[in-house]
Amino acid sequence: MTIFLLFSLLFLAITSHSSGLYCICKDGVSDQQLQKNIDYACGAGADCTQINQNGPCYNPNTIKDHCNYAVTSYYQRKGAAGASCDFSGTATTSPNPPTSKFSRKIK
Repeated sequence: MTIFLLFSLLFLAITSHSSGLYCICKDGVSDQQLQKNIDYACGAGADCTQINQNGPCYNPNTIKDHCNYAVTSYYQRKGAAGASCDFSGTATTSPNPPTSKFSRKIK
């Protein structure tokens, strides 16, 4: 019983350090604005190497998927602070990844 309790506490300690939230580009946002979000996020600290051509997250090759990846990376690198997922009202947080490619935490 004691071992079970210790493992349970360890599990909670490990999982509580992450907010588990993704930053998602909203539907209905123009491609031009999505590209601005990508450019800002990638220029301000997001790791966008994964969505470069031939990168492991390049496909699906859509502006919306690339935007989701970039803003999530930016958001997580900024400590998942609420305001870091606004992008002038064109993005929002979600507990669910936008695609299966997001099954692991993006950094």
